[in-house]
Amino acid sequence: MISACRAHCLVFAYPAQGHINPMVEFSKRLKHKGVEVTLVTTHFISKNIQKEGNSITLETISDGYDEGGRAAAENVKTYLERFERVGSKNLTELLEKLSRSGRPVNCIVYDPFLPWALDIAKESGLVAVAFLTQSCAVDIIYYHVHKGELKLPLLELEVLLPGLPPLEPQDMPSFIYKWGSYPGSLDILARQFSNVEKADWVLCNTIYGLEQEAVDWMSKIMPMRTVGPTIPSMFLDKRLEDDKDYGFSIFKPNTDACVKWLNDRLKGSVVYVSVGSMVVLEVEQMQELAWGLRMSNNYFLWVVRASEESKLPKNFVEEMSEKGLVVRWCRQLEVLAHEAVGCFVTHCGWNSTLEALSFGVPMVAMPQWTDQSTNAKYITDFWKMGLKAPVDEKGLVRREAAAHCIREIMEGESVEEIKKNAFKWRKLAKEAVDKGGSSDKNIEEFVANLFAGNL
Repeated sequence: MISACRAHCLVFAYPAQGHINPMVEFSKRLKHKGVEVTLVTTHFISKNIQKEGNSITLETISDGYDEGGRAAAENVKTYLERFERVGSKNLTELLEKLSRSGRPVNCIVYDPFLPWALDIAKESGLVAVAFLTQSCAVDIIYYHVHKGELKLPLLELEVLLPGLPPLEPQDMPSFIYKWGSYPGSLDILARQFSNVEKADWVLCNTIYGLEQEAVDWMSKIMPMRTVGPTIPSMFLDKRLEDDKDYGFSIFKPNTDACVKWLNDRLKGSVVYVSVGSMVVLEVEQMQELAWGLRMSNNYFLWVVRASEESKLPKNFVEEMSEKGLVVRWCRQLEVLAHEAVGCFVTHCGWNSTLEALSFGVPMVAMPQWTDQSTNAKYITDFWKMGLKAPVDEKGLVRREAAAHCIREIMEGESVEEIKKNAFKWRKLAKEAVDKGGSSDKNIEEFVANLFAGNL
């Protein structure tokens, strides 16, 4: 029987905010249930994240790019090859250091973007747990790419995969639909499943009731359990005291100003716009979106990162000051949880999608790349809690289309059905992590097995 003081998980995240934050939130759940947790990230990321208010112990290792981060790499393939070469040695040394300090690790929870971490766990005699940060539907797609069972480039007009509804080619992740656009990235995503059959457990940041058929199929292939949504407890089940900060932020938020501004707006009257920390919109798309917001004639709160501000129309911020607030960053959860927000214009990254689902906020989907097109398909056609903004022949959402979708969600004919569905998913998200819910039971089972040494 492993004593509580020896149940120690090393949580190793891929160094990007969208991967780190779900794993931080999962770590908090483990800690609450008595497991010691150490989060591992890179030196470069550690220097650039806001660490205030986080209770998880943090250790850092080198990825080979301590000064320039992965931007110093020629491409993602080069970056990951060097990270594996440098990081595997450093991760092994960290395990040895923790053991010498009287805090031996008995489990590594790793991001499958870094599949070599599983090999280190097995070589060290440790439990290996894969943590998938994307939807189960998207994981199934990449699993079939890895197995060679999804023939590329896509030639059929309909894609049929087990556990998934019929999908059109444009509903697939961009790396597949836009064949050859990001060859290195597709290799990485498929490689997640290169050694996953060796994992003792596979955890997925999703909700069982949200993707039941996909999860049921994936569970036949690997020991998968759902543990999502990985959102601070104070926004859902409220069982973890003072857990309201979401992971780590790589930008300094301007949340107080956002909340103060929202407090002066009527319930459901504000359009919240954000494309996350990585998506870069073309100048023309930024301008069209700006004009679309103006044409919709709604109040709006728009997150525009400092690096993107020059793309806004001249004098837009000043001219729209009575209708809109433009900020460089905010704590998204606090904004989505605010009753003034009635619509979320989003790129449909998986974390943002789960957050909107968890707060019952209808979405206007503007997918840009990677898994976002697949998420958008589910949002609009299967979960029916949003609309996908149509694009023109250049792949741009024009101002008229953006304004139409916003008005439709804020006041159109389909608003009642969309709100009803949004409320249904909000209820499901809360129930999943609350005591006895699907995700809570899976985490309980995982922890019980960890303490008992049965993994």
